[in-house]
Amino acid sequence: MREVETMATVNSSTSARRKNASVKKTKATFVGVTLTHPERIYWADTGVSKRDLAEYYQAVWQWMRPHVVGRPIALLRCPQGVGAQCFFQKHASAGIATAHLHQVREKGDKIISIDNLEGLMALVQAGVLEIHTRDTTIDDRERADRLVFDLDPGPGTNWRDVIAAAREVRQRLGQLKLKSFVKTTGGKGLHVVLPIEPTPWNEAKDFAHAVAASMARDAPERYIATATKAKRSKRIFIDYLRNSREATAVAPYSTRARPGAAVSTPVQWSELGSLKSASQYTVKNLKVRLARLRKDPWANIARMKQKLPRLT
Repeated sequence: MREVETMATVNSSTSARRKNASVKKTKATFVGVTLTHPERIYWADTGVSKRDLAEYYQAVWQWMRPHVVGRPIALLRCPQGVGAQCFFQKHASAGIATAHLHQVREKGDKIISIDNLEGLMALVQAGVLEIHTRDTTIDDRERADRLVFDLDPGPGTNWRDVIAAAREVRQRLGQLKLKSFVKTTGGKGLHVVLPIEPTPWNEAKDFAHAVAASMARDAPERYIATATKAKRSKRIFIDYLRNSREATAVAPYSTRARPGAAVSTPVQWSELGSLKSASQYTVKNLKVRLARLRKDPWANIARMKQKLPRLT
């Protein structure tokens, strides 16, 4: 079965490259940003093109904007699409037009953020298929204003185990009078996100570590708080390591460079029980979901400034 799946992936990638090689030298313009080769296929298995990606981000921008504007970002670029060569970068470099990007010098280089939809379209033009953000603003990089608990399922666990872990993180934070939010990752897990008042990184990371360690201590058969892969079997890794100065996590509404064109999607806590997987929402179906929502699942998160209690 694995050989068949591998061959299918190879054939899919080869087909995509052939299609991209035959794409005519056309252009399209979105909010003043010119996209070259808009019909280039980025996700061969679903037929999602560069134009489709631009249209997707244009449709979800008002939902995505509060979570990416003014934050340092890191990028996963796949100029030829999923299945071809991809690379991760945290700084502006060759291949990215910087006219619509916000750049700030840091450690001898320039980190990136976006201020508007034009900046997001510049990333689409550069073949960016994943956008990752720091848990801080670009103007106050020495303090965190969000914490992310990344729930990563190990071998032998299932989706219900991930949901149970997210609910437990929420419960523990709730006992401390802290309100948290949840989103799918577009991969295998969930992110529980905690908005906080700006807090020095050492304090923020220590708090996240304490929560993760307490879960692993209380239920070692279900949870682990260390990154050791050999010990993750049948356990959920409560990854608190996203909470350091230069660490990043996939942004809400960002696409993932994986088959299916899945999207990291904020959801209501009440929706968890009906979710089938972390990759349920995609470029093709998320707009339908948003059209049906009566309110933003993460309404007011950007304005919440919760003080972290000291955990002993």
